[in-house]
Amino acid sequence: MANESVTATESTAAGPIELTSATPPVLEPARGYPGALIVVEGIDGSGKSTQLYLLKRWLEIGGYRLHFTEWNSSPLVKSATRRGKQRRLLTPTTFSLLHAADFADRCERQILPLLHSGYLVLADRYIYTAFARDVARNCSQRWLRNLYRFAPVPDITFYFRAPLDVAVNRIMSGRPKLKYYEAGMDLNLSLDRAESFRIFQGRILAQYDEMIESDKFVVMDGTLPVNKLQMQMRHFVKSRIELSRFAPKKAARRPR
Repeated sequence: MANESVTATESTAAGPIELTSATPPVLEPARGYPGALIVVEGIDGSGKSTQLYLLKRWLEIGGYRLHFTEWNSSPLVKSATRRGKQRRLLTPTTFSLLHAADFADRCERQILPLLHSGYLVLADRYIYTAFARDVARNCSQRWLRNLYRFAPVPDITFYFRAPLDVAVNRIMSGRPKLKYYEAGMDLNLSLDRAESFRIFQGRILAQYDEMIESDKFVVMDGTLPVNKLQMQMRHFVKSRIELSRFAPKKAARRPR
């Protein structure tokens, strides 16, 4: 597939670089299915969910075969997670294991079957959310990588990176009250919920930044206008994935 010019960036040891026709192509993940997996990641308020929704609508209008999945949405696990949060019973390890069980259920019932059926799967948060959040809660990175080793490697992982203050201000301006675990209050970072949230998000941001190279994140500037980011995202998807494979099949012509 042609490696088209695009304004999104990938990172090297020297920092972000612009993706051009001269950029060596990134190897696609080894997999035994005809589908493709696109993931968005980033801290709260980075703009990732908005961009994935717009990409989803664009693909839906084009008639492409796709499936959307989001973090912490398995009906099998959701009620247990909710009760644990309400009673504030979750330790970093039990919280991590509940999210892993949630992801495993969705992966086995939705993600993998649809990838094997030739679908384009869009994921709002993926295993990298666990790697970032759970390490920020002092879980072992090695343990987490082993825990999620069953997960298929994404074809593209977009990392929407926004400065901490920008992302935090977006969240704080749109929510009347931060939830206990959302704010990282279980970590005793601060007695003030807003300050605890800021510190916790800073820890998560640092973990994401450490994964840019090792997990081949495509770094997107979360401070850019929504429309510009969306055009970059679409351009990059078209340059990396043969979308025609997911287009609606033409109706067979009937013999006269």
